[in-house]
Amino acid sequence: MRTVIRCAFWLLSLFLISEIQAVTPQKEPLKLGAERMDVVTRLLKDKQVGLVVNQTSILEKQQKHLLDALLEEGVSVKKVFAPEHGFRGTADAGAEVKDSRDVKTGVPIISLYGKNKKPTAEQLAGLDVVVFDIQDVGARFYTYISTMHYVMEACAENGVEFIVLDRPNPNDFVDGPVRQKGFESFVGVDPLPILHGLTIGELAWMINKEGWLKSTPDTCRLHIVKMENWRHGDPYWLPVKPSPNLPNDQSIRLYPSLCFFEGTNISVGRGTYYPFQIL
Repeated sequence: MRTVIRCAFWLLSLFLISEIQAVTPQKEPLKLGAERMDVVTRLLKDKQVGLVVNQTSILEKQQKHLLDALLEEGVSVKKVFAPEHGFRGTADAGAEVKDSRDVKTGVPIISLYGKNKKPTAEQLAGLDVVVFDIQDVGARFYTYISTMHYVMEACAENGVEFIVLDRPNPNDFVDGPVRQKGFESFVGVDPLPILHGLTIGELAWMINKEGWLKSTPDTCRLHIVKMENWRHGDPYWLPVKPSPNLPNDQSIRLYPSLCFFEGTNISVGRGTYYPFQIL
């Protein structure tokens, strides 16, 4: 008898859930800035383009890299600028990334984690626009945002337009102390809290409007291709690991706090199956 009652309860529950789903409007799926290809190609039409991209620069629905998608659309991509871990995201933390050429497309790859962390005037010569599309995890010391800052500076200095294709922040909240003046470094370029709570596009906008581009009195000619159907508070799970030692959502959530132990002789699990998940 109890089994029958339980079955009836679950059947009723399923019925009620289906009824609620029938009357609740379904939210439209997230559309990344990079997936708004009609907008992106319109902005890049007849321009000489540089990309700041890595393995996270994926159009999720098509499972296609941004570089490949733009070339298929006839966009004139002249060079790629690669951050820490390289264009394919395989270099270890802190390892020098060297200039190379993409095997698949033949596009030159210029390292921004080797001899220079900021594009030179010579490297930007001939470009009308630089497009940034890299997944951030929301922490001040994650070097992809440092790379973005320096590329924005270089673009402002050389009159090159800068476009950010926006992506969600998986650590979507603000927490921790703000970096104090005098403690600037490549893992703390801007005066941000430990977790800044911004999307990569919002962060670029803040850097520009707060006047944090130190080497130039000018602001960057910035354009942000916003996401559709996402707002702060919506969860987001990364489809591609953003760097070698952030392999899953657990490590991404714990990274902002456990990373501080790297300043000590305590291991945070690098080299194991659980980086940034154990001490």
